Amino acid sequence: QKRLVESGGGLVGPGGSLRLSCWVSGSIFSVFSGYDMGWYRQAPGKQRELIASISSGRTTTYADAVKDRFTISRDNSRKMVYLKMNSLKPEDTAVYYCNNIEQPLAWGQGTQVTVSS
Repeated sequence: QKRLVESGGGLVGPGGSLRLSCWVSGSIFSVFSGYDMGWYRQAPGKQRELIASISSGRTTTYADAVKDRFTISRDNSRKMVYLKMNSLKPEDTAVYYCNNIEQPLAWGQGTQVTVSS
């Protein structure tokens, strides 16, 4: 059974950086490599939103709020998706999740990112 496992969150000051990781356990290379994957976030009192995506062909897209600061990447051999976050702002504080965009799996537990001085 496929399961999403996010990690790498934490507390960081404004302007800091973090790298989030997402492992799609239970998947095999040939299946995972065909997934279009996305990173989502949910801030307190707000709906979950898609902030970055990477297609099976490695085309990336970003929400305006994170463009030029965040970078999504993937390692198909490890069934991993990453989100490098630079120049973090307090408004980036949220729980971050990953998922298959077109055929969502059950959501993982997410990883908390808190940006505060």
